[in-house]
Amino acid sequence: MILDTNGLSAMANGDPRLEPVLAGGRQLALPVIVLGEYRSGIGQSRHRVRYERWLLELLPNCRVLRIDETTAGEYAILRGELKLAGRPIPANDVWIAALARQHSLPVISRDKHFDFVPRVKRLGW
Repeated sequence: MILDTNGLSAMANGDPRLEPVLAGGRQLALPVIVLGEYRSGIGQSRHRVRYERWLLELLPNCRVLRIDETTAGEYAILRGELKLAGRPIPANDVWIAALARQHSLPVISRDKHFDFVPRVKRLGW
């Protein structure tokens, strides 16, 4: 399962509603985009030290998904599909969705616009 940034934040904050969703997966995957967004957010948090420590403890237990040539191709196709459907989504979420399609993994997110991405399953809480 791929964690979107809001899923990662909910996990860091110990949101109990997320636990049943997480229990259904074997391994968590973190796109580099999510790591960038999350680190940007914690850089501005007054709880920065706690969140940084938590992230460093989590990372060895996750698969970090990097963008490669296959991802870029999936991104281009997906942007075209969303444009044709009249359902654009934020650029970073297109990258996350492209990684989800590339690796055939669902996305853990509260962002309902993932529901309109062909061949991507969103797991909400």
